Amino acid sequence: MNMHTAHAAFGVDSLKTILGISVLAIRWDDAIALLTRLIAERRFTKISFLNAHNANIASVDPVFAEALDDFLILPDGVGVDMAAKLLYGAPFPDNLNGTDFIPAFLQASTRPLTVGLLGATRVNAEAASTRLAALAVQHRFVVIHDGYFPPAEEPAIIDRIAKLHPDVLLVAMGVPRQELWIARHIDARHCTLPIAVGALLDFLSGTVPRAPLWMRQLRLEWLFRLWIEPGRLWRRYVVGNPVFLLRVLRQKLFGKPEAAGANPGASH
Repeated sequence: MNMHTAHAAFGVDSLKTILGISVLAIRWDDAIALLTRLIAERRFTKISFLNAHNANIASVDPVFAEALDDFLILPDGVGVDMAAKLLYGAPFPDNLNGTDFIPAFLQASTRPLTVGLLGATRVNAEAASTRLAALAVQHRFVVIHDGYFPPAEEPAIIDRIAKLHPDVLLVAMGVPRQELWIARHIDARHCTLPIAVGALLDFLSGTVPRAPLWMRQLRLEWLFRLWIEPGRLWRRYVVGNPVFLLRVLRQKLFGKPEAAGANPGASH
């Protein structure tokens, strides 16, 4: 299932287009039910999340934007909510950020699943696997490889995934590498749901702290992350967020987003 079949399944109001990327507007419980159904029906579906940061990258990287066209995209964060409100008059029904949504989805899935983990450092991936196994005892979690491997090792890693054939494959390599890697290497022979999860394994391992709950409820998790890692994230948030909102405003005023490849480098 990609966004086009999702459109047919959920109706015209279920998709909101943000900077040329179709995002599923769906309630939290309905999203969990959808992913559970896709696994039960063995419907190979690539899944990712749209936030202001990767929308900016897609705006200047046509290869990434084209890859996302074949993913089921869920809304992540306050930036895309502001965009939806500006463009469509209402935010997304729920914030389906992967850090909270993926563990909740795994906890809610009663049927035992095999879940492969690929990415982060080996230590963090192992710690995340242990944490997930405690959160969702009904599933089997298998660390396939860390995210740091040369191209020469790829065939063996892909072969290992195919042999395991997990129901869910969590790919944590950062944007846009994780989505492009899934697009280039993973199909129905390898797993049912490959999910691009960003820093999820780092958060689950406890190495990267989460914002306190009150900050998350106020939609200020980005501010906490900026405070924790200013050197790495200041361009993403301090420069990237206003750039994203300007791009959204341009979409509202002129009816379509700028072509991918225009204004290169603005989001990095």
